[in-house]
Amino acid sequence: MAPSKAPSKKQKKGGIDFKKIKRKIGRKLPPAKNATNTEIKSKAIILPEQSVAADKVGLAVNKRGLTLKELLQQSSHRNAKVRKDALMGIRDLLLANPLELSLHKYAVIEKLRERVGDDDKAVRETLYQLFKSVIFPGCNEEYEGMFVSLLMTYIFHAMTNFAVEVRVTAFRFLELVVQHYPDSLFQYAEKIFHNYGDMLQMNKFYFQEKGKLKTILSGLLHCLSLLPPNKEKDASAEKKVVERRVLHALEPDTSTESDGCSAIIPIVKDLVPILLNYFEEYIPSVKAAPLYDAQSFDCMLCLLQSINLSIKFYLCFTYGDNLKLWSSYKGLDANVWAKTISTVISKKLIVVFPLNPVHRVSEKGAEMYYTLNSTITEIFLYLSEWISPAVSLEHLFEFIESALLGKSDTRSAKSVQEKILLPLLPFIPQLVSQLSSDWKSRLLKAFTKAFTECKPQSSLKLACIPIIEQMICPTEAMVYLVPDILDHQISWMRELSELLLLCENNQSCGEAVVRLLRHIAVSCGKNPSLACEFEFIQYSLRELYITRLDDGSICSGPFVRLPSETQMCVLAINQWFHSLDPPLLSSITQCCLCPDLNPRTLSDIIDNIRECYYVAGGNLDISHFLKFLVTLQAEFRVSPENIFPFRWNDSNSRSTFKLVCSKTLSYIKALGDNSILLWIVEDVILEKMSAKPPLYNFCAMLWLLVELMNLETTKRNVPAKLSPHIVTSLGNLLPGYLMDLAHCIPKHDDENSMTVNTWRHFISPCISLFCRNQNLLHHTLTTLASLITETCQPHTSLDRMQYATEVSNTVDEVVSILHVMHVCHTFQKILSSFKEDVNHILQKIVCLQSSKEIDLSLEGKQKVQSAIHQVEEILSSLN
Repeated sequence: MAPSKAPSKKQKKGGIDFKKIKRKIGRKLPPAKNATNTEIKSKAIILPEQSVAADKVGLAVNKRGLTLKELLQQSSHRNAKVRKDALMGIRDLLLANPLELSLHKYAVIEKLRERVGDDDKAVRETLYQLFKSVIFPGCNEEYEGMFVSLLMTYIFHAMTNFAVEVRVTAFRFLELVVQHYPDSLFQYAEKIFHNYGDMLQMNKFYFQEKGKLKTILSGLLHCLSLLPPNKEKDASAEKKVVERRVLHALEPDTSTESDGCSAIIPIVKDLVPILLNYFEEYIPSVKAAPLYDAQSFDCMLCLLQSINLSIKFYLCFTYGDNLKLWSSYKGLDANVWAKTISTVISKKLIVVFPLNPVHRVSEKGAEMYYTLNSTITEIFLYLSEWISPAVSLEHLFEFIESALLGKSDTRSAKSVQEKILLPLLPFIPQLVSQLSSDWKSRLLKAFTKAFTECKPQSSLKLACIPIIEQMICPTEAMVYLVPDILDHQISWMRELSELLLLCENNQSCGEAVVRLLRHIAVSCGKNPSLACEFEFIQYSLRELYITRLDDGSICSGPFVRLPSETQMCVLAINQWFHSLDPPLLSSITQCCLCPDLNPRTLSDIIDNIRECYYVAGGNLDISHFLKFLVTLQAEFRVSPENIFPFRWNDSNSRSTFKLVCSKTLSYIKALGDNSILLWIVEDVILEKMSAKPPLYNFCAMLWLLVELMNLETTKRNVPAKLSPHIVTSLGNLLPGYLMDLAHCIPKHDDENSMTVNTWRHFISPCISLFCRNQNLLHHTLTTLASLITETCQPHTSLDRMQYATEVSNTVDEVVSILHVMHVCHTFQKILSSFKEDVNHILQKIVCLQSSKEIDLSLEGKQKVQSAIHQVEEILSSLN
């Protein structure tokens, strides 16, 4: 029996709750069925011009790729190095792109001004150099007021900073602003000088470092130099300012210069004692120092120069033309202050003058001592009126004398000594008029030596000229005794005449000399000795107008190249000579004939010589005056010289020559009795004609003769007659002149107006003379006939062909002259009386045609035959 099976388990009905899944090691678990898929899928969105680099396309950037806007933003970064780098980046960007500054100058200055009081020294220095080298040079004057107003608020604020270094930098910025915009000084003058006073008085301890003091003093000195009477007025700059204000219709919002000066008078006055104290403290240490200390000397010089300028400004506005300004400060006695400050300066400076080193110093140190002594001397000379008589100024006079003589303890260059001497020169006239006879003589001798021995191109020579003017033409307040100064005045005048010849190389000096000589000419009439010396200046003036070369030739002198105003001053001197020297007049005449002389100047010279004849008493003889006028007509060279075609305006020289002829004729006509004038002029004219001048000049003199005779005829109602002397001379000269005309002008052709006009201009004065004297016409026709006869005589120097050509040309030219005379209707009647002379010419031509000695060419035979035919027609018409 088989065994029974084990009972099977009953399976549960329904699903399994949790199914266990076996996982292999290293396999990634699948995500849960209920997990949320966070993956985002999208396509790229491409938008054009979205990158940072693309935003800067077309903009100016620096080397690091930063724009001006970004650099300006970084300039206020909290990190000092970033601020400095930003400023340097701005500098590079503006230098490479100057247009950026002109477009954004307001924004640049408005942003950068915040760094004026920056705590970091490197940042401040970088900003200073940026303004100095880039921003200010690149800004126009048009925005001057706006730029200054933007900066000054921050500059003044930096001056109140607790750090002395920041305050010093603020004063450097102030000096920079005033250098580029000097007119802004008067807008802020009161506050500027007040800050300088406070800085010097309240921070004396910090100025033991000489560099800081020098910075402050340099700025103060520059500001003081802009105050009157120290500043140099620029007329062109003032004109621009006025035009700009008119253009924009703006009223200046700044105070006027006078108001600015009025406000600072008390402040500048109080600066002087402070500066004196600084200088006094420097003296012992500098004199005892074994080596030259450049910074100390620079500080001392700035101190003295600032004191000097302050005193000059104060005295100008209290004793000069501005007394009204000072009157507003009631209760202040300027005279008392001047005496007080003079006493203080005398006590502190006169005891140490002259400053001399204790130890041996270098040449540079010796020059600095010399400069300091010169400035001290200038200060004392300004205050000399208020210095007590008990104070001896002998050392000052000795210093001035040694400076004039060029004596000093230094081996410095002459230019350095002259520069030091320049400020002392204006005091020489006053010292000479007030000092004793001994010192007067010594100073005059030294001054004369300095003036005569310095180089013509030196600034000292130019500076001496106004000083000489004061001592030759003194005012009523300065009267010089003639015996004490006359010899020196003569020496000065002789030196002035020599300087005239060098005025071309040094125009400023030349202009000053000319103006002085003109002033001397007006005033030296009161002094016979000076008047006599003045006459000798004519010898120097000769070489001013013309220069004679070694080969004997003549060229234009320095006068031609002088400015027109100086030329007029030179010409004006001619009228003040007692008698105009003929050699000088000859030089002036030669100058007028120089081709490089301006036509306007030539006209001025002619007018000036006429005025010399008409001045009271007349310093020019009438014969010399007439010779001058005729010489201009006879020797003025017209370019080009060809007379055909004839037009006055073809060239500048022709127009100028026409002007000369017009002036000459009008001035001669205005002289008076024309019969006497004709008698005087005829010899001069004939002399110039005999020299065979060019046709333009010959014709001009013929016209001059005709016009004078016409004028005499009009006045006397009797036809003017030519003297036998004129007839004989013209009879020998006119045929050659007519032959030259025929050679240069084509045959007369009624259809060619150019030919007709040319013949008419050049032959009309001859016809007018022929009408007045028939003997002259007879002589001329006879001479023309003889020219044909002379031509028929063989010349051994010519070959037969050339000789025959010359004969035919001569015949052709003679017949052309007859034809032009014949076509002149007013002259036909007169010419008909000379048929025999015309017939004589015809016979000469016929003889030439039949001559066997002359082998004429076919063209020559045709010319002769045509000539015979023309003369026969002329004779026929005359019958």
